[in-house]
Order: sequence, then C-alpha cells, then structure tokens
Amino acid sequence: MDLKERIKELCKNSNISMNQLEQELGFGKGYISKLGKSTPNTTKIQQLANRLGVSVDYLMTGNAEDDSEYYYTNEETRKIAQEVFENPDLRSLFHAAKDLPPERLKAHIDFIQSLKKQEEKHNDEGC
Repeated sequence: MDLKERIKELCKNSNISMNQLEQELGFGKGYISKLGKSTPNTTKIQQLANRLGVSVDYLMTGNAEDDSEYYYTNEETRKIAQEVFENPDLRSLFHAAKDLPPERLKAHIDFIQSLKKQEEKHNDEGC
C-alpha cells in the first residue's frame, strides 16, 4: 500500500472524502492524488498525519508506531479529541488561538482552568 492508498483508507475510516480533506486543510484540489508522482511537502504531510490521527512515519511507510508519537498518549483522550475535531460545531476549540482575539482566548483558558480547579477541589473533598 502506498501513501495515497493509506490516506484513502484513513479517510474512509474517518468518514471523510479525500476532496473534503484537501478542502479542510486548504490543499489544492487533487493534491493527494498527485502524492505518488511527486515529492510530498513535509508540512502538508504533517498536517495530513495530524488530521488523520497517525504519525508521519505511518503515512510514509505504513509501519505502526508506538503511542509516544501521539500528542494525547491516553487512548480515550485521543479518541475524544478526534471526535471533537471531527465535529464542525466543536472544531473551533482546536482553532481558538487562531480565530479568537487574545483577550477572548485568555478568558476561555481561564474558564477551563477554573473548571479544572473546581473538579480537583471536589475530588479532594472526597465527593
């Protein structure tokens, strides 16, 4: 299986077409189809790997990697993060730094940290 076939299979597993993936990542139409005929752009390959939840090594070679290459090493957390990313209504969480003014981003971060502190306090009280 070559790079294009691996991407096609990962798209199928993620219920997204290659055209949708290209559009989502801002790639030119047909970019993925051309991967077998040209040297891939490393930045774009990294974007593909991140979006499809695999390592660059897996995309390029098909070899399974260990969990240390994932941003989220906990399998359950990784699955939840992927679900959030794939949900158009929640995907903005992944783009907050890009789309929000700094003061709004800081407010979101403060809110999340406040929730975490409340949860920790709740756990410390034995509830």
